[in-house]
Amino acid sequence: MLYDSIMQTFAPHRSPVTADPRELARRRLIVALDVPDAGAASVLLDRLDDTCAWFKVGLELFVASGPAVLEPLMRRGHHVFLDLKLHDIPNTVAGAVRSAAGLGVDLLTVHAAGGPAMLAAARDALAGVARPPELLAVTVLTSMDAGQVNSIGIDRSPAEQVELLAKMGWAAGIRGFVCSPQEVVALRALTGPEGTLVIPGIRPAGGAAGDQKRVATPAEALRAGASYLVVGRPITQAADPAKAAEAILEEMAAAL
Repeated sequence: MLYDSIMQTFAPHRSPVTADPRELARRRLIVALDVPDAGAASVLLDRLDDTCAWFKVGLELFVASGPAVLEPLMRRGHHVFLDLKLHDIPNTVAGAVRSAAGLGVDLLTVHAAGGPAMLAAARDALAGVARPPELLAVTVLTSMDAGQVNSIGIDRSPAEQVELLAKMGWAAGIRGFVCSPQEVVALRALTGPEGTLVIPGIRPAGGAAGDQKRVATPAEALRAGASYLVVGRPITQAADPAKAAEAILEEMAAAL
């Protein structure tokens, strides 16, 4: 099966290979620090420090606190996913990518909707960088269903739009993508084991979807071929974030 070959050859980002499912799960769970300021992020980091290896810093926290918010994460040895979804003219995005590369983050997002010239400029901006972040092209936000996609003038289903954008990104030299759990199988078929698929819209079994439209459980996403799972509110808004993270890690480990 495609999934079996992927799981045998895929190794998480810059991590040595391990056969322990619990450690594999830990290396593939990204906790979204979607909080309003550095103080709130610090509280969560203290509670999750011994449980999780990856953290996502998005627009809300980065705009509020700036690049300095990344330092405590890196000092503690965590991997950082900087999720800014850069989308502008090619020259501007290239400059922003170079600046972000200097921050030492591991993953960085650009919007695939910026087009092939923008994606190629983002890719080329990392040429010669000693330790470049891996670029991820965001396809269609997980908060968008068919009605939302059609409302912006796109006469395709979310799945069709995701596949179109991913093929365009792949042709432009991008090897990582963000999509909903529902498109993982199609994108894994496109990229093979070489591609990195980072998947938000993850909700534990029985969890509320919130404002997400295209969701799946951790086990479902991993079995479809996801590389990393991004989980925010089910962990960060739990009464005991570490316990909630442990439960998701156990579900992931069982799938691995």
